[in-house]
Amino acid sequence: EAPPPPPRAAPVEAPRPVAAPAVLRGEAAPAPDVAIASAREAARTAPTLEALRELMQNFEGCALKHTATRLVFADGNPQARIMFVGEAPGRDEDIEGLPFVGRSGKLLDLMIGAIGLNRTTAYITNVIPWRPPGNRTPTPQETQICLPFIQRHIELVNPDVLVTLGNPSTQTLLSTREGIMRTRGRWFGYDTGQRTIRALPTFHPAYLLRSPSYKRLAWQDLRAIAKALAGA
Repeated sequence: EAPPPPPRAAPVEAPRPVAAPAVLRGEAAPAPDVAIASAREAARTAPTLEALRELMQNFEGCALKHTATRLVFADGNPQARIMFVGEAPGRDEDIEGLPFVGRSGKLLDLMIGAIGLNRTTAYITNVIPWRPPGNRTPTPQETQICLPFIQRHIELVNPDVLVTLGNPSTQTLLSTREGIMRTRGRWFGYDTGQRTIRALPTFHPAYLLRSPSYKRLAWQDLRAIAKALAGA
């Protein structure tokens, strides 16, 4: 999963400095600061997951909303101690309105099932809640606009363990430029402002479908996750 190319056209106006951490995904052009500011303001005011979902449903600052069929918010148990975050919904997710329901979702179910979890004991979402047209890679601008929503989402669920699936989710949430081969299996601290959550990157199931030889490493990561949950 290589980082996306930088967007073609840069806005003429330089953005005002903003407080949220920059998304380190190799972007060259500044993201539309007005949309990011309004996303941050909206996300901050959400007291519950239901309120956050409604705010995202009504948010007009991300163009992906207008090409997607529906918002793909989350699946699983919001009281779960573990939260998995992927990149963006695909075709099946866009149709059903749930994350990870296609081929990679079935593999994710098998992966979490291997350590005794399922969708009643885990919580699953994506950084981007709308399917990008034709399953293209979300642009760094789209990612930055959606970032305040996923940050608030993680704060509200407040899991003991956060698992970032694949490069884009890992680089976005853990502010690293390193690739998944270097980050997977390493524990990071994800700071919500209230507390630091233990975070572990691993391969995205879609990547494992393309490169099954890495399933052995993914299994090592899953065992580390199970051990962390048992010890927490």
